[in-house]
Amino acid sequence: MSEPDLDELAAELAEFAAPEAKGGRSPREERIIAGFEDIQRFVEQQGRVPQHGEERDIFERLYAVRLDRLREQEECRSLLAPFDHQGLLSGVAQLAEPEPVYNVDELAAELADLAEADDISALRHVRSSAEKRAAEDIANRERCEDFEMFKPLFQRAESELKSGIRQARPFGKDASVATGNFFILGGQFVYVAEMGDSFRTPNGVPDARLRVIYANGTESNLLLRSLQRALYKDEAGRRLTDPNAGPLFSDETSDDDQESGTIYVVRSQSELPIVAKHRDVLHKIGVTGRRNVAARFANAKNDPTFLLADVEIVAAYELYNIDRIKLENLIHRVFDPARLDIEIKDRFGKPVIPREWFLVPLFVVDEAVEHIKDGSITQYVYDPQAGRLVRVGA
Repeated sequence: MSEPDLDELAAELAEFAAPEAKGGRSPREERIIAGFEDIQRFVEQQGRVPQHGEERDIFERLYAVRLDRLREQEECRSLLAPFDHQGLLSGVAQLAEPEPVYNVDELAAELADLAEADDISALRHVRSSAEKRAAEDIANRERCEDFEMFKPLFQRAESELKSGIRQARPFGKDASVATGNFFILGGQFVYVAEMGDSFRTPNGVPDARLRVIYANGTESNLLLRSLQRALYKDEAGRRLTDPNAGPLFSDETSDDDQESGTIYVVRSQSELPIVAKHRDVLHKIGVTGRRNVAARFANAKNDPTFLLADVEIVAAYELYNIDRIKLENLIHRVFDPARLDIEIKDRFGKPVIPREWFLVPLFVVDEAVEHIKDGSITQYVYDPQAGRLVRVGA
């Protein structure tokens, strides 16, 4: 899975804590500062820096990647140095031991229980109805026996969230729940796999029994209202928007259409052994806003992203009325399993890892474009072993 760039990471969770505008800074600088403040809040709440790892929740992993990027770039370190009271950018964080937070009413109730107990060794605690519901939800979770069928859906949703194809929006603005919906609850992805028949609760409110799959490989059959209640209570609870690409292309253009750019597919003329060996299927796939596509590659032999070699244009597709950045991210997500893993050095000897080269036959790229036209591309991913596009979950 490809790592998102700094701009994507800075914008990714910006809606969680919108920064106050400060004069004299560019919008990009404001996003970087806001993203850093998200990390600082995490550190203050958790008492540690965010860590990588599949066992961590999605927010912590995003923060960990973002912090790595901020540390790597001198521009970001200089911008954020005045705010870095925790020493996060240096890698030597100064973390204060979190002080325990006590609720006076809860303490008073616990002491009352102790005073009234016949046996001082017996600590009685009467749970609230909310605590009982939460315990029931947890108790009802069990191992998802067919999780392998859902695992690609979770991986894809995470990739689409990072690339911007999906958005994470606060739950509540849209509180609906339907089969196929993704949510973030308790720091992990939640997928609504099935919904039973609707019924009405004793107070007349409609409800339904759900089959909910969690990214940790468990599932539960909680009620729709229970899921909504949990998402409302979780301050970080989020709904993932659907990746509906819509009709991005049209074979016929009208006078009102605005040309947005061109998808290009090129082959490298590099004599690197790995390039020469796979030249017929190794393609760089990208999107440019230039009308003269050839001008995009005029300096290819001096550009490490083009493998420091001239290129041959093998296909081009004109775009109208689309978001070029989102489309390029979508294309790269589809072909990510076939991304070429290569590192070269630029003219100054600095190592560079080109990210837009894929071992994909041209006819498969043509097929992907057709799926983009009808909006079904979000249902597919490229399978390198089969050499074709396959429907996710099929």
